[in-house]
Amino acid sequence: MKRFRFDPAVGVPITQFDSRNVVIARGVRTTTFTQVGVMHLSAGGVIGCHQATLPQLFMVVAGAGWVRGASDARVPITVGQAAFWTKGERHESGTDSGMSAVVVESETLDPSVFMQEMET
Repeated sequence: MKRFRFDPAVGVPITQFDSRNVVIARGVRTTTFTQVGVMHLSAGGVIGCHQATLPQLFMVVAGAGWVRGASDARVPITVGQAAFWTKGERHESGTDSGMSAVVVESETLDPSVFMQEMET
């Protein structure tokens, strides 16, 4: 067995798109370009508005915050919930108190196959 870290101390700060208080700890990237990482947003953290380069699933594993897509409306999100953005979709995420999320990006990503969709 091997053990690995994905805590904020081994992550890389994200500053693009006016992002602040965000660190990503990269996990996996495959040859077919599937990437998995963990985003750590500290209090007041924001991943600035930008277009998704691939379909992206943002699964909250700690804390709570908000997400938005094409609409300017911020939608609350918490542990056990996920946001999915399609390729090219503008999106943004943030938190007042802190939040960590596993992020999966892949051309073939379709969470509706396994995950139950929440009502809006």
